[in-house]
Amino acid sequence: MKLAGRTAIVTGAGRGIGRAIATAFAAEGASICLAARSAPELDGVARQISDAGGRAVALPTDVRDESAVAGMVERALRAYGRVDILVTAAGTASFGPVAESKMSDWDEILAVNLRGAVMCCRAVLPAMIAHRRGTIINIGSVVTSRVLTGSAAYTTSKYALLGFSRVLAEELRPHEVRVGLLSAGATDTPLWDAISGAPARARMLKPEQVAEAALLIAALEPNASLEELTILPAGGIL
Repeated sequence: MKLAGRTAIVTGAGRGIGRAIATAFAAEGASICLAARSAPELDGVARQISDAGGRAVALPTDVRDESAVAGMVERALRAYGRVDILVTAAGTASFGPVAESKMSDWDEILAVNLRGAVMCCRAVLPAMIAHRRGTIINIGSVVTSRVLTGSAAYTTSKYALLGFSRVLAEELRPHEVRVGLLSAGATDTPLWDAISGAPARARMLKPEQVAEAALLIAALEPNASLEELTILPAGGIL
């Protein structure tokens, strides 16, 4: 098993890409700490993993809350004694022209997609640096390489996450902790439910395909680091 003996924290694990990554990592032997705001969703994922013979603990967490994020990592360490992998899959989005957007929407998107990811990374660093091993996978987006009109706030958050991930990767290199950014094109998740004019869902990536890419980053031998990876639908659509 590619991740046997390792512990992974996955935020946004209740649905979509986060859920797919959590179940894929569990299938490869990792013990999973499931984090999201919805306890019922996390309980369902934990049962799914347990029923398949894996190990998972549900840690309801609001990544916008710094004390909650610190508590999440503390509970993960109490449960499994170590944190080897962090996946920041928690995310939110709203779409519309800049002229019609609300600053409250900008605040929410930046709080979750950027500030939440940064706080999660900071919270796991002491354990990873002390262990001199760890892998952080931040979930980016193809909007940093393809322009998607109506996505200014979301795009801003993902560009910022890209820059943050690059700097963090360099800062952690001497500590043998790896940082990768996984950018996905249009993926069939609940994010698209409230978006009009979305691409056909049948043409999108499946969350499980994004999870395969995350597994590639996480399972590399310690002497290699995959720091930026983009996965797109074959049609090249966003």
